[in-house]
Amino acid sequence: QIENIEEDFRNGLKLMLLLEVISGERLPKPDKGKMRFHKIANVNKALDYISSKGVKLVSIGAEEIVDGNLKMTLGMIWTIILRFAIQDISVEETSAKEGLLLWCQRKTAPYRNVNVQNFHISWKDGLALCALIHRHRPDLIDYSKLRKDDPIGNLNTAFEVAEKYLDIPKMLDAEDIVNTPKPDEKAIMTYVSCFYHAFAGAEQAETAANRICKVLAVNQENERLMEEYEKLASELLEWIRRTIPWLENRVAEQTMRAMQQKLEDFRDYRRVHKPPRVQEKCQLEINFNTLQTKLRLSNRPAFMPSEGKMVSDIANAWKGLEQVEKGYEEWLLTEIRRLERLDHLAEKFKQKCSLHESWTAGKEHLLSQKDYETASLMEIRALMRKHEAFESDLAAHQDRVEQIAAIAQELNELDYHDAASVNTRCQGICDQWDNLGTLTQKRRDALERVEKLWETIDQLYLEFAKRAAPFNNWMDGAMEDLQDMFIVHSIEEIQSLITAHDQYKATLPEADKERIAIMGIQNEITKIAQTYGIKLVGVNPYTVLSPQDITNKWEAVKQLVPLRDQMLQEEVARQQANERLRRSFAAQANIIGPWIQTKMEHLNRFESGMMNVQEPATIDDGSVSGIIRHSLLQHVRVGWEQLLTTIARTINEVENQILTRDAKGISQEQLNEFRASFNHFDRVSEMGLTIVFNLQKRNGMMDPDDFRACLISMGYDLGEVEFARIMTLVDPNNTGVVTFQAFIDFMTRETAETDTAEQVMASFKILASDKPYITVEELRRELPPEQAEYCISRMTKYIGPEVALGALDYISFSSALYGESDL
Repeated sequence: QIENIEEDFRNGLKLMLLLEVISGERLPKPDKGKMRFHKIANVNKALDYISSKGVKLVSIGAEEIVDGNLKMTLGMIWTIILRFAIQDISVEETSAKEGLLLWCQRKTAPYRNVNVQNFHISWKDGLALCALIHRHRPDLIDYSKLRKDDPIGNLNTAFEVAEKYLDIPKMLDAEDIVNTPKPDEKAIMTYVSCFYHAFAGAEQAETAANRICKVLAVNQENERLMEEYEKLASELLEWIRRTIPWLENRVAEQTMRAMQQKLEDFRDYRRVHKPPRVQEKCQLEINFNTLQTKLRLSNRPAFMPSEGKMVSDIANAWKGLEQVEKGYEEWLLTEIRRLERLDHLAEKFKQKCSLHESWTAGKEHLLSQKDYETASLMEIRALMRKHEAFESDLAAHQDRVEQIAAIAQELNELDYHDAASVNTRCQGICDQWDNLGTLTQKRRDALERVEKLWETIDQLYLEFAKRAAPFNNWMDGAMEDLQDMFIVHSIEEIQSLITAHDQYKATLPEADKERIAIMGIQNEITKIAQTYGIKLVGVNPYTVLSPQDITNKWEAVKQLVPLRDQMLQEEVARQQANERLRRSFAAQANIIGPWIQTKMEHLNRFESGMMNVQEPATIDDGSVSGIIRHSLLQHVRVGWEQLLTTIARTINEVENQILTRDAKGISQEQLNEFRASFNHFDRVSEMGLTIVFNLQKRNGMMDPDDFRACLISMGYDLGEVEFARIMTLVDPNNTGVVTFQAFIDFMTRETAETDTAEQVMASFKILASDKPYITVEELRRELPPEQAEYCISRMTKYIGPEVALGALDYISFSSALYGESDL
């Protein structure tokens, strides 16, 4: 223990002991004698050690110390304080003083009524000391309650708190500081340096804890992104797996309504169900790229998804889905066209069957009658002629029966769902037709046998019947054709129907002549009867047709012609409207196609290696069929989806570039602080002399002493070995100067967000007080609860000699953070 500075250092023993304590190094063994030359030898050993540390002792010799020269002894002690107590800096007093001063200015800058400009009057009111304590330990002092007009109270508060909570002895007296116009600069500088040392360790621990928290936060975020990718990939692949069997189902429905419902379900799939999955697929690729970028920037290994969940696997599955989807849509449209054709044929079949069954109604009964057995000669002849007319009518209806059979066969070939009832009805008509043929032949044979017994027959009735029946059949056919339904899909098809109708109308004059001729026969009969007084009883025995039937049916035919004209013209108008829509669609598609191509070419300038998108083919401005329209719609839709996906990918790549640019994590404020610190110490002394305020600017360079002072002002606690290591980084060529760029590169490496396993280990080592392991209590004390529990759950038990209870291995944990592991 040193009681008297003037006496206690005279023999050199306590001086050597002081140097060993304050430097942490061993000095040469002292001489144990009590003679003057022994004391001088010990003091010289101490002074030699001080000189070996680069400290220049001016006018201080061993004899003055041994003789108890108080001024020289105090000068020596102040030199020791400057070298070993104030930031372990060089003996250059200017650098030491200004480095500590700049540190104090930065720490107290936010506090009101504090303006540190020196180490004497700036500390008289005590607020600067209280601000230093509050800046690092706000729990010890309530700064808002301090008053500038109470300097003694402020100083005593700072002294008491520092002594009680920071282990800083009370070196100064509040009354001496306040009552002295200019307090002792060296005393205050020495006392303030104790605060620097006291808080340097805390800041170092806090920095280490912050680094660990950042590393763990990055790791936790990466784990979350990995889990989210796996979840999204599984859900998307599962949706594709469920959807493909539905699209591969090619079981056709039997009715148009059911197929229309299938088509509507497919459209709902396209409009409602698929778009969110397209977005999920795009978001999945974005998340994957972002995750890989973050892993690369944080020195982590690349993420490898589970088997079958790579981006390429998802792309292949999506490609298979779209191929099945395209096939399903084509099948739906084909089936709908087939059912449209079937419905049309079925309706036509029913119409022809109804007309035929209406014509054959009662014919079998008529042919089965034996009225000729009791008929007169005229009646027999009439029956014969009537039968001949029936045979002509029967032959005329042969085409209709053949048409019915042909339609039924086509319905069977197209797999009509109600083919059984069609076949039954067709078979019934064919059987009936065969029976009519048989009955007709039998009646003819019977009449021919009877005809030999009769002599005459009324030729006029016969002629009327012969000409009226075909004409009536022609009118039936004409009415059937005029009322026939039609389905067309283009102007060419409707034009062919109009041409056929015009050809039919061209035959009307000849038909009218035939009608007039037939009516002339009836008029001739009436005339003969009137001329010769013949009384006509009943109807024409040769036919059931009366002149009125012919007239009525003719009028009906004439009324149907303009109706048919109107229907055809309406269909022409509808097809023309459809054609205009097709042309409009073609024009719009020709516009949107190049537009999509232009946008994708624009995006290619931002995305190297972009998949080339084939330019949509120009659409012919002419008529487009249903299948071509469908293919064009599919092409435009795929192009649009590719454009949206490309835009999203490009945005993601730009975001990743920004993320890469900012990967160092240096804010503008930090850069400004680095520049201000560099500029403060960027100087050179005149004439090689160390003069404090008489400086000139060097062009962007600092010498090692200024660089050391600059680092100290920024909070670095440097030893000789550590400073030498830093100099090899900033001055690898040993030029003796530190450039601004080298300074910025060093500070960037020190403060950047990126980290390494070695940095994390060093941070844990600080929290563990240099132990090779860390305890659960230390983790929970130094880290936030979430990060502490994260480490505890993943760190393995430390194995080694003299291990504390609950010791954890932070070295293997830190290595696992940057290796191939589940973390």
